[in-house]
Parts: sequence; C-alpha cells; structure tokens
Amino acid sequence: MKPIWIVDDDQSIRFVLEKALSRESLVTRSFATAQEVFEALEHGGDPQVLVSDIRMPGVSGLELLDRIKARHPGLPVIIMTAYSDLDSAVAAFQGGAFEYLPKPFDLQRAVELIRRAVEESHREEVVEERMTHAPELLGQAPAMQDVFRAIGRLSQSNVTVLITGESGTGKELVAKALHKHSPRSDGPFIAINMAAIPRDLLESELFGHERGAFTGAQTMRRGRFEQANAGTLFLDEIGDMPIELQTRLLRVLSDGHFYRVGGHAAMATNVRVIAATHQNLEQRVKEGVFREDLFHRLNVIRLRLPALRERREDIPGLTRHFLQKSALQLGVDPKRISKAALAWLCSFDFPGNVRQLENICHWLSVMAPAQTIEPKDLPPEINVTGVVPRVGGIEPVGDDAQADPVPLGDAVPPYSAAHPASAGHSSHPAQAGWEQALTAHVSGLLEQGSADLWRSLTERFETCLLSVALESTRGRRMEAAHKLGIGRNTITRKMQELGL
Repeated sequence: MKPIWIVDDDQSIRFVLEKALSRESLVTRSFATAQEVFEALEHGGDPQVLVSDIRMPGVSGLELLDRIKARHPGLPVIIMTAYSDLDSAVAAFQGGAFEYLPKPFDLQRAVELIRRAVEESHREEVVEERMTHAPELLGQAPAMQDVFRAIGRLSQSNVTVLITGESGTGKELVAKALHKHSPRSDGPFIAINMAAIPRDLLESELFGHERGAFTGAQTMRRGRFEQANAGTLFLDEIGDMPIELQTRLLRVLSDGHFYRVGGHAAMATNVRVIAATHQNLEQRVKEGVFREDLFHRLNVIRLRLPALRERREDIPGLTRHFLQKSALQLGVDPKRISKAALAWLCSFDFPGNVRQLENICHWLSVMAPAQTIEPKDLPPEINVTGVVPRVGGIEPVGDDAQADPVPLGDAVPPYSAAHPASAGHSSHPAQAGWEQALTAHVSGLLEQGSADLWRSLTERFETCLLSVALESTRGRRMEAAHKLGIGRNTITRKMQELGL
C-alpha cells in the first residue's frame, strides 16, 4: 500500500497522527515543509493520501494543494486548519481538497476521515487504470507499459512531445491519448500529415490564408494552428516538412504567433504541439534537410514506440481485439483463431507493425472460409510452411501437433529433439540431471546461432513452472503463487505475458 503523507511543521502533530494510523495498519511518511514534499515527488514518491497543515513556513498548505492538484488531480488532500480559519477552509474546498480537518481535532475522527480518503484514492486508481488501458491502446509487454506510464506522467503537462517509431506502431493513437488525458482534453485535436500534403499547399494548411493571397484563394481560410487553438496539434511525419516552412514553425513554437499566407496581422495561438516521425531526425539534421534548432525545440520529451516484433507477447491479445473489431464493422460473428495459426502470427516479424496486423485480421475476417482460422487460412506474407513454431508458450493443436517443431524466430525445439544424448538424463525436475541436459542444450543452440535465445528459453522455463504449479493447485492462482514464492500480481502478469 502507498503511504499516507503527513505535512506539518509541528512535530507533535506528526507524531500523534503517525502513531494513530500505525495502529490501523496504515503506512505513513512525514514532512515538516511543503518543499520536502516537492522534493519527494521529484524523486518518484507516490502518496495514497496527503494530509497537510494550512499554515507552514515557506510554502503554505493552500499553495501545496494547488501544485499537488495540478500534478495529481485524483489525489485526496486533507487540509488541517484552525476552527477560526473559515476563509481558509472555504479556499481549501475551492482548491479541490477532499476535506478539511479542524484543529484541535478528535483523533478517532481524523483516522476515520483519512480512511475515507484512502477508499476514495482506491476508486481514483481504478478510474486511472481504466483510462490507461483505454481500448485505443493495448499491450501488456513491458515496453508498452513504459509507454503507458509516460502518458500518465505527461497527462497534466503541456510540454511538447516527439513520438518516434516505425510506421504502423500507433504514433497517432499515442498522440490522441496524450491529448485525451491532458488539461486540453476539452479542446480540439487536430492532425496533419506532412507527407500527405503537396509542398505548395502545406503552408496554407498550417497557417491559413487571406482572401486573394494566391490564385484560387477566394475566401479567407483558417489554418490548422487556428483550428487547434486551446487544444492539441499533431504534426505527423514531421521529418518530411519542407525546410522553408520549418523556420515558420519554429517561430510559432517560440512565441505562439504566426501570419496567415498573405496576411499582415500577427495571429496568436495557444496550441500544444505533438510531433511524430519514423525517420532519424538527428541524421536529417546532419544531412542539412532539418533545422537543428527546430529539432531541439521539438525534442523536449521523446517517446519511442516499440516495433511489434519487440512486443510479441501482445500479438495474441491484439489479434483477438482486431478480429472482434472487424466482425463488428462487417456485422458478422467474430472468428476464432487456432493456437497453431496464432503461433505463426507470433513468429512473423510484421514490418508494418500493428497496422499490418490489423489489416491481416480484417483480411481474415473476410477471406477465411471457416469460423476458426487455421494456419492454411493465413495470407501469403505469413509464409506458412506447414511446420508449426512454438512461440511464447503457444503449443500447436489439431493436425499440425504431430509436426516436429523447428527454430523460427522465438521457436526453440525441446531438449531431447535437439540433443538426443541428453535424453539419457532423468526427466524428473528435482534431480540434478536436468541442469546437465540444459547445459548441453544451450551449447547446441549457441553453436546453431539461434536467435533471441535468452528470452525464448526464459519463456519456456517460466511456462513450465507456472503450468505445473497451476496444475497441482487445479488452477488456483493464489495457491500456485504461494507455492512458487511469488506474489499474486506477478503470477497474473506472467500468465498474461506467456499466453497461459
């Protein structure tokens, strides 16, 4: 459980609350000043509830409340104040305080109030979790969890963000999520693709034009910067922006002003810019086709999206999601996918990333003849050869189950298949022979030059541990976790990662 933070320059108040909450099995952390709280937050501190005095040396409790709410709007804050300080109490509520606690306070009432705040905090965590795992962004892989955490940290910021990653990784979805969870969420989200608009029209698209500015400009037109005012402007494929327009963009980012094409009056705009590219902007700078000062202006916070081949454990969940989505669009029942076909998808490198997987799922929804998708139904680019790979704990089923597995991507053959000599060792996991068999097996795979060996063997080892433990407990996760010596959240996460 996250701690309850107590902020008061009076040591006796801190001591009394610490002892009372400790008797209720509630963890606490105390601070004498608001500045200490800010430093703790900067170092990754994360309170469950904050209880603060209103009058302290330096930064007051109300100032602390304002700054905390700007960064953590869902955090319950209890303000302690004197009976006579009614104006401060009103100000505390207006600032978003959960409750105020008058001094001198009844200790039991204070504990009950803090308990209610803890319950409120749990509800806020559930809401935040739902927002973080909104349908538009899916993924349990550690790389995607890092992206989700970054979006969460940036949610209350207006800072410029540069999203990088290969084509099809979902850069626009991340930009929309950043907007959706920002203070500008009530404003517009405007997107423009630099590579999709002719160079001679791009300036007008971005900044608008006055009537008569050029041939065909019969009326005044607002550009994307005006349309996105008080909201977010997403500049996709920023690496393809003509260099002559980069100077104008730099000016807007610097002072928030621009001129329409053919205009003489400076226009002010209040826009958060999020840019994205699949190109190496540092290399574009070296080549002289991208301004270095613009690069540094955009590169305040960089968010890299992983390629799908770097998060293969997400492919099963994404596949089922896209099959459901396609079925909804087509007005048909969603198709199922066999474990064998799913194993082939998991072994494919997906040069087009998530967008390619979504297109394949739509193709399958239309073209696969049966309700259950088999390897033979997969499109030609998957290159099914009739031999089923074993990927991420997915075992072959059906007619393909008898085929000998071969190394493919993450696929690794069983010990005895790769090294018959190892079959003479005892197969009982409690005996030391399995270590010798593993040593021989790893040596052979290293000689073969098998790819991604660490991850593939680790996945098989963890799959074996979890499968045997769950079988012995008849599927009871808590009991299996206890036997393995791991936590409940760990076993749940591992089962999701391994597709169990």
